[in-house]
Amino acid sequence: MALITETALRAMLRSGIPNPYLVRAEDKFTPAAIDFLKGRGIKVEAFQSSETSIPKSERPNQLSIPVGVSNRHVHLSPEDVEKLFGVGYQLTPQRELSQPGQFAAKETVTLLGSRGTIPGVRILGPARGASQVEISKTDGFTLGIHPPIRVSGALDGTPGVTLIGPNGFVVLASGVIVAKCHVHMSEVDARISGVQDGDSLMLQMSGERALIFPDVTVRVSPRYALDFHIDLDEANAANLSTGDRVHLIGKNGEFFSTTGRW
Repeated sequence: MALITETALRAMLRSGIPNPYLVRAEDKFTPAAIDFLKGRGIKVEAFQSSETSIPKSERPNQLSIPVGVSNRHVHLSPEDVEKLFGVGYQLTPQRELSQPGQFAAKETVTLLGSRGTIPGVRILGPARGASQVEISKTDGFTLGIHPPIRVSGALDGTPGVTLIGPNGFVVLASGVIVAKCHVHMSEVDARISGVQDGDSLMLQMSGERALIFPDVTVRVSPRYALDFHIDLDEANAANLSTGDRVHLIGKNGEFFSTTGRW
């Protein structure tokens, strides 16, 4: 059971409070939290497990998924690597990431927007087809940029930014996004969990805030390792850190258990 307070709800305002706000059936609200939600027209829905609602042979495995909190970062094309660091330059791996073959590079760049700069932004490698910058909503306020929430690679209609490196600069006309929270999953994990590439997953975290992420895109590939990626704004609102775990409780808007209304 979790006690949900007005203070905890206010901390979620920056990233947005889901409507309806989903909680476990046994969770409790303080009177101030109840007034806070009602005053904003936010409905509350509670769910509880029902072991008899789904035949045992048809129940999906409640997968436990590790959390990976993603700070602001940049993906660069080979051409932009050379513009920023010099002809023939290759990114230098500093540490491996959760996804096989991916690494955080030693190299960083400065982001320059219309209102400010953010120095020391890590580059992730290896180089890819098109340059892409992933920041949080809070970073956008610092830069004077208001990027949409998108899945990686969906760059049409996105704002741009200037990248400054030690050997030059690159002006991106587009390519800045706030990454939509998503799960990387192997084909084996997807088969066990009963999900397919592109499904919208419902994930529950435990702890003091007991939040539910109701719309998490899943990306399935044989080269992926299981991981739930969120940005710093989402992690701070949910009180999550890298290495914490969340649980798969539904997909495509439907719980794997029964739902009740508070």
